[in-house]
Amino acid sequence: MSEEIPITTDTEQNVPVEQHNSTQHYEVMMELGDCLTSVGKYDEAQRHYEKSATLSPDAAGPYLGLGVVALQKNKLEDADIAFRVACRLDPKCARAYAGMAMISQQQAHYSQAFKMYLKCLELESDNLTALLGLFQTSCQMGSFEKIIHYLLVYLDMHPGDTSVMFALAALYTKDGRIAESREILHNILALEPGHKDATNLLEEVERGIVRRKQAEVCGK
Repeated sequence: MSEEIPITTDTEQNVPVEQHNSTQHYEVMMELGDCLTSVGKYDEAQRHYEKSATLSPDAAGPYLGLGVVALQKNKLEDADIAFRVACRLDPKCARAYAGMAMISQQQAHYSQAFKMYLKCLELESDNLTALLGLFQTSCQMGSFEKIIHYLLVYLDMHPGDTSVMFALAALYTKDGRIAESREILHNILALEPGHKDATNLLEEVERGIVRRKQAEVCGK
């Protein structure tokens, strides 16, 4: 008895090829959208992200892109909707939480911005946008403990980042932790001797130390 050979239709054979082509097309559209966004061509970028969303409706990436474009065009409501869709499709989309935080910050909803930046950093601890946003909202709210923790985590992974080191020194100064601020500022200047902001803050910190010592002497 001869063995039967399974028959595959042309349609069945074409399915993997079509899926592959669709995936490639999606990736190309996304890359073009990202490139156009980086050079400020937001309308063109938006069209490419919209095509990407049509090609892959369950992917968070196109909506993240649309949110970034809307944010750059100052269309905050559209940006918020796009970022929320991205979060619904991918609950671990750290950049979408950062986007929503930026919107809340622009609207002076600092408490909500603080929460969204923290959520982003829980998912992606070295997200610099979220770190700097959290630093700004911490200064606006006068709450420093959590941002100091995340700055230390970031510096543990990126020990030579002087911009984050300076942010941490500034927070230590605001929090009255003068010795720690002074140590970091010296470290910054060892890495970048011409860092003017660090030089100025160090002068301010050292003047504060002198005044404190004078006050202690006078009080005895």
